[in-house]
Amino acid sequence: MKLTYRGTRVYPRQRNLLYNTAMTVVVCLWVTGAAIAYWPLLRQINWKFFNWPDVVALPWSWLPLIINSLCTALLFGAGLWAYRTWFADSYKQMEHRQKLARMIMENKWYQTDQTNSESFFKDLGSTRTKEKISHSPKIYYRLKDGLIHVSVEIVMSSYQDQLLHLEKKLEAGLYCELVDKIMHDSYVEYTLLYDTIGKRITIADVTCEHGSMQLMETVAWHYDALPHMLIAGGTGGGKTYFILTLIEALLKDGAQLTILDPKNADLADLADVMPGVYSKKEAMLDALETFYQDMMARNDKMKQMDGYKTGENYAYLGLPAHFLIFDEYVAFMDMLGR
Repeated sequence: MKLTYRGTRVYPRQRNLLYNTAMTVVVCLWVTGAAIAYWPLLRQINWKFFNWPDVVALPWSWLPLIINSLCTALLFGAGLWAYRTWFADSYKQMEHRQKLARMIMENKWYQTDQTNSESFFKDLGSTRTKEKISHSPKIYYRLKDGLIHVSVEIVMSSYQDQLLHLEKKLEAGLYCELVDKIMHDSYVEYTLLYDTIGKRITIADVTCEHGSMQLMETVAWHYDALPHMLIAGGTGGGKTYFILTLIEALLKDGAQLTILDPKNADLADLADVMPGVYSKKEAMLDALETFYQDMMARNDKMKQMDGYKTGENYAYLGLPAHFLIFDEYVAFMDMLGR
């Protein structure tokens, strides 16, 4: 049986993970500082024959304690700033795990057992009933290569349907974009794109190399392996600027482009500076026919070339890429009619 690493387990008790971690660090800093400040006095205590009157008689002072508290606050504040600045991803991971733990608690995706605990005054014979979480769904969190993987165990419980449809909760709660959802044996894995704002790059940094185009710090389009791209979005969402960025990067890489703009809008203006741009119905139909014929002829030519290998593409033979770019494909279909 092959073991698969799913990530860090998220437990309901981690609903205050950031606060508990911060308090643990503060207490450790304060105790360490207090021990150092009072070390000369602590050395005078006979721990083997401990006696409170002797301890109280030592010349204790509040000043080292006040100074230690101030130093602890300053060290913790500086450390927190440095951690959030230089290790922002690590801090975000803790924040995400805390949100997932709160999601479990607030939706009551757990089972409890009733336990009885005796009161402090045992003579009264009273007991209190306390709920203890006996089972919660196994949720694993992992951040790798700019993608968040949240794996959720699916068991036949009352909240199974909710666990199978976490897309909106995860996107809104973690402020990420869902890119994939895969069903495994007893698990469903949600994959989300992490930090879409912070991982952006400038247009000048969008470059092509070895059949791959870098779109974000953590996202690349491997067009040699996956040559098709669909760009969707609302009006004013930046689709055209994105396409123009792709065109510029592909041209710099020596690719041959055929650009069709049936709405005769922004991409049609490229006809003034480059060939292969069409916006009229007949011209676009001719361009499509030419593109198809050239593609078929190139396939035949590739099969005759030395080094041709079944399953490999143009890049394997050192040939340039040819791209067909449509802006508003639906508008072209409307133009053709029935």
